[in-house]
Order: sequence, then structure tokens, then C-alpha cells
Amino acid sequence: MNTILAKAHSFEAESNLVLVAKNLDDIPKSFLQKNEIDFVKQQIQNKNEIIALNRFPNWIFILIQKEEEDADKRCENYRRNGTKIVEQANQLKLEKLVLVDELKSKAEMMTLAEGMALANYQFLKYMTKELDEKKNSLQRIEIHSDLVEEAEVMELMMVLKGNETARTLVNEPLAYLSAEKFSEEIVKLLSSTNAKVEVLNKKKIEALKMGGLLAVNRGSIDPPTFTIIEWKPQNAKNKKPFVFVGKGVVYDTGGVNIKPGDYMNDMKSDMAGAAAVAGALFSIAKNELPFYVVGLIPATDNRPDGNAYVPDDILTMFDGTTVEVKNTDAEGRLILADALAYAKKYEPELVINLATLTGSAQRAIGHYGMAAMENKATAEFKNLEKSGYRTHERLAHFPFWEEYEKELESPIADIKNLGGANAGMITAGKFLAHFTDYPFIHLDIAGVAFLDKKDHYKPQGATGVGVRLLYDFIKSKL
Repeated sequence: MNTILAKAHSFEAESNLVLVAKNLDDIPKSFLQKNEIDFVKQQIQNKNEIIALNRFPNWIFILIQKEEEDADKRCENYRRNGTKIVEQANQLKLEKLVLVDELKSKAEMMTLAEGMALANYQFLKYMTKELDEKKNSLQRIEIHSDLVEEAEVMELMMVLKGNETARTLVNEPLAYLSAEKFSEEIVKLLSSTNAKVEVLNKKKIEALKMGGLLAVNRGSIDPPTFTIIEWKPQNAKNKKPFVFVGKGVVYDTGGVNIKPGDYMNDMKSDMAGAAAVAGALFSIAKNELPFYVVGLIPATDNRPDGNAYVPDDILTMFDGTTVEVKNTDAEGRLILADALAYAKKYEPELVINLATLTGSAQRAIGHYGMAAMENKATAEFKNLEKSGYRTHERLAHFPFWEEYEKELESPIADIKNLGGANAGMITAGKFLAHFTDYPFIHLDIAGVAFLDKKDHYKPQGATGVGVRLLYDFIKSKL
């Protein structure tokens, strides 16, 4: 991990501290000298929430955040202020910070540490020049609080590792991360847990007649994979599993309908849904949450080589549905359809699908949340929404009216893979829902999975979105 989290049972006088309080009076007078108190008072009057004091052998950061009644917003503000502290700490070349809880609130201290660790992530694998100068100095964050248990700090660190790993996988270029390599990385990630991982190779996928995954892969020289992650603890509270399905297009050229201009940039991120599923399953299994959870990850690249599938092709999917291809750049839904149909074998309690599926989702809500739809899952959708607000990985609920199904009608097949010009994120979701007969939630993460510029603790590049959301959703059932 980029950042180690730990519980501090004590700290030395020369430690670099972050004092967290509701107001200045909450901070013991022994921490500050009179001239420092006067300075802090002036900074508070100037509405500065973070005040840095240079003790010369060490630094003290004082965080006095403005009041916010809504608990979720308050915690998000702590994450964002944590980002600002991390930025200052790295500028000052500090290696360790101790967070001192004068606030007497577990949630705020944990989200502050979470925001700091998320903000400290870097992907420097391919940097060769001035690496020492570019690398963040901050290595360790310790939490000094009577309310925070050591086990809770370790739990948070495993969730953050799941997010960090998802970010790194998405940031990797296709030259490194083919579908087979992606599956290898998932096996490696889950090897430190008791989860079961099975990787189906091309021959097994052919035997299963997964026509969507095989069609998208036809233009590639690299074979597809279908990875199954199963976390089924003996003390599981649910007999029917929660199933997470992630789109794993490791690179999307658009196929024969090749993406024009700059639209192909950053398409290494088209497997962000699959990375989120892998990261979430790792965190759930590593922290041994007592729930039966399955992850399904179909993976391939989408290229326009000699035998690539083309518009007007008719595909036969895993469940026997025939699909008329209208656009080869609507490939993600084809590989997901096979996975969603495969999920029926588990008789799942709920299936949640994550995918960088449509540009229309990004255009609709930008990078502020996910376009979300549900079918037969009203109560669970509300629970997922609550997790979205707690983690600030929010859901924008779109309608799923049956009229949208008409846009997918084909004159020569059971269904076509593309709707009309409008509401593309909904018709794409409707295509997926065709292959389900269970409670289903679809999350289009196209706008939030990969950013052009930094957004607080979310870096430029991959965000790992979905990992913290899914983990919170499962944990909330305890």
C-alpha cells in the first residue's frame, strides 16, 4: 500500500500531529503556547479550517472544521480536509502523521484518515526520471483515539487496499494488462484470503457458448477470460449470494465501429467495473464479512482485426438469446449479458452490475455520481443509496420504464444491442436486464471511474470507485 494506517497508543512530543477538534477550547492548553493560541484564533476568525504550526523539530496541524448537521456531508468534508493536510505534509516532506482525537468522534476520525490515505495514492510504476522528487514522502498515518479500535483501523486499511488495487489495475496499460494478465492479477490479489477463485479459459468459455464474450474477442489475438470469485464463509448469514458483475474490457477501440479522434484515449479504463468487483471481493474476504458474495468478471479487449465481429452479425448468447449487432462499440453489454445470464445458476439474492458502459451516463451527471437503475430491487436499491451517501460514491436513480424496451426490438433477432439516440444509459441497462430474472441493480460508472483531473482525494486517472460502496453495502447488513 502507498500508506500504512495504524492505531497510536501514545506519541512523542516531537511527532508531527494533526489535532482534530470542534473548537479551540477542546485542545488541551499543554499542546499550545500562548502565541500559538493567538495565531490559531486569528486563523479561525479568517475562516481557515486547517492551521499549520511550525515547531521546527515538528509540525502541528489543527483541524477545526465548520459544523455540518448532515453526518454524511460532515464525514465527506473530513475526507476532503484530509486531502489538504496530506498535500501540505508531502510538500514539507513529512513521513508520518499522528491524528489526535480531541473531537471524540469515531466516524469523523476514521473518515479523516480514509481521505488522507486515499489522497496519498500514487501510480508511479512507469516513471523513470526524478522518481524520488515525485514520490510522496508520507508513509504512515496513526490514529490516537480511545474510541477507535486497532481492528477497525486494520479493517479500513484492507478496504483502502481494495480501492488502491482497483486504481492500479485500471491505470495499467493494455501492453501489461491483457485479459489473461488481469485474471492472473485477480488470483494474486485474492490469494491472501480464503476466497475461491476460478479462471475459465477460452476453451471453457466456448464450451459454455458465451456468444457475447466470444464475439467481442474475435478481433483480438489475446484470448478472453471469465473469472469467478466466491466468498462463502461457514458463518454466512445469507444462503442465496449477493453477486457482483463487473465489465472487464481491458481496452476498447470500438471494434469495427472504431472510436474517432480522442475518444479512444483512456480506454484502458473500460475494465474499471471489473476492477471494482475484484477490489470489493478482496476487502470483503480479507475482513471476513459473514456474507456469501460472488464476483463474476468477463474480460477481453475489443479490437477491429481480421475476424472481428461486425454490425448486422447475429450472436447467440449464453442463455440462447439471439442479438442483432448494430454497433460494435456497444460491446460491454454483450460480455456482461453472458455473465448476468450465468449468474442465474446461483439463484442470487441480488445482482449488482458495475460498468463503464455509456457516454450518455457521463454526459447526464458528470463525474459526481453513477447512473443507477433497478429492477425488482426497490428495497435493496435504497440500502445501496444510503451506502452511496456514506462513502460519497453516490447514485443518481434513473427510471427503468418498460417503454425503453421497445427501442431494443429487432426485426430479425430477439433483441438488438443498441437503442435510439436518447437515454442511452437507460436502454443499455434495459439490454442487460433482459438477461436477468432476479433482483437487479445496474450502475453505470462511466463518469466517475477515470478522471481527467484531480478531485479532492480522487486522483487524476483511476478512482477505484465502487470498492468502498460495495463493501459498505455488504457490511451494513450486519
